Order: sequence, then structure tokens, then C-alpha cells
Amino acid sequence: MAKKGDLTAQCCLGDCYKNGKGVPKKDASAFKWYNKAAENGFAIAQFNLGVCYDDGEGITEDKVKAVEWYQKAAEKGHSDAQYNLGFCYNKGEGVTKNDAIAVEWFKKAAHQGNDRAQFALRILNKE
Repeated sequence: MAKKGDLTAQCCLGDCYKNGKGVPKKDASAFKWYNKAAENGFAIAQFNLGVCYDDGEGITEDKVKAVEWYQKAAEKGHSDAQYNLGFCYNKGEGVTKNDAIAVEWFKKAAHQGNDRAQFALRILNKE
């Protein structure tokens, strides 16, 4: 199914390679499958691709590219991407540090029940 263009299958296959489930653990293959689904607008894959760039898994670490992919997934409502994007703005990783934008993204994620975003807002005293 993944080879036929099923975005969910492509993302799941990326997960299999990332975690070594049913196939050998291979970050480059995980990146390849996440990228296929992400390029076609699949938010979960966009988030996962952002993590790959953020952590240098299967590709050279690139914080700017990580932010680009987090942004795409965050705009589609992916709460972990919203949190990670807030974190990037809070720390100035891949973007210019901007606490106001960080808080906006943390709030969006927190409103969806994202525990890490709720904690970040408490730390920043921006509840």
C-alpha cells in the first residue's frame, strides 16, 4: 500500500523503520517514507519529518528545516508539532527567539490537551 501512494501506510512504514518493528531499524528509510507522505500533506508525517531534521535521524540535522515541517503540521492542528514549534521559538532553534510566538503555539497545543505545552505555559507563567 505504501508503494501505491497510501499516505497512512507510508507514515506507518516510516515508523516501522524508525523503531525496527518488522524490519531492521534504519533511520534513512524512515526519513524516506516520512518524506513521501509529508510532501503530500500528511500532518503526522510532516511532524515526524520535522523530528528527523531536528534530531539528525536519517538526514543531517537541520533546525531550520525542522521548523518548516513543524510549521506545516502545526497549521493543520497537530498538537505535538505545535508544542515543538513553540519550543523552537522559545529556545531560538531554527528561528529567531520569540517568546510571544512560542506562547501562541504552546496555547494552541495546550487547548488540545497537550501536557507538555500546558507545563511550558505554567513555566512561562502565561496560562
